[in-house]
Amino acid sequence: MKRSEERSVSQVPRPVLGLLVIAFCLQVAWQALQPKPSARAEALPAPATPAMLRVLSLNEPVAAAQLLTLYLQAFDNQPGISIPFRDLDYRRVVNWLDTILSLDAAAQYPLLMASHLYAQVPVETKQRLMLDFVHRSFLEDPDGRWRWLAHGAIVAKHRLNDRALALRYAEDIARFAHTAPNWARQMRIFILEDMGELESATILLGGLLATGEVTDPNEIHFLTRRLEQMKNAEKSSPMSKN
Repeated sequence: MKRSEERSVSQVPRPVLGLLVIAFCLQVAWQALQPKPSARAEALPAPATPAMLRVLSLNEPVAAAQLLTLYLQAFDNQPGISIPFRDLDYRRVVNWLDTILSLDAAAQYPLLMASHLYAQVPVETKQRLMLDFVHRSFLEDPDGRWRWLAHGAIVAKHRLNDRALALRYAEDIARFAHTAPNWARQMRIFILEDMGELESATILLGGLLATGEVTDPNEIHFLTRRLEQMKNAEKSSPMSKN
């Protein structure tokens, strides 16, 4: 239609304009009365089987493992909502971590997530699930995974107050992790001593960083930041001010 043929608003019959105004007002009122949209947390789905993931990744299991790790790591931040770790289905999380390791047995990040992130929630049953996963994974590759069980021993002693479990982990490191440094193989000594969590963690994390056992830049950054956070928390705690 040409511009000259367009009708101006003044030429539109008043009854039609009235109906349009009423319709517009009703639309605005309807939208105003609707409840505000709220983000809902989606449950963590079960991971695909390793065999299926190998096929989907065109037989690139390491790449598939990295993608699964990124997905799991970001799952707690869904659009419009942040899910606390304690609200996740931890048995499902363990399934994801197991799947990732089955695709890339050399991966360390799943064990880091298990021991330093998921095992920190103040829910004993979930902490024990993560520690059991770390211990089971350690037994599959003691020389490659001892550092995560070492941290699990600290969690068992200071978070769960389960010295027997912590000592069991430390003794397994001494028994099976033949290439672990002496300080790690002697963890049972300071577990039996009355050390605080910060002191124990400083020995463990400081040893990891000083001896070069951790080489991945992301892991080094994470562990360094974690140690600093623990030190700051210790300084700001009421006990440290007495």
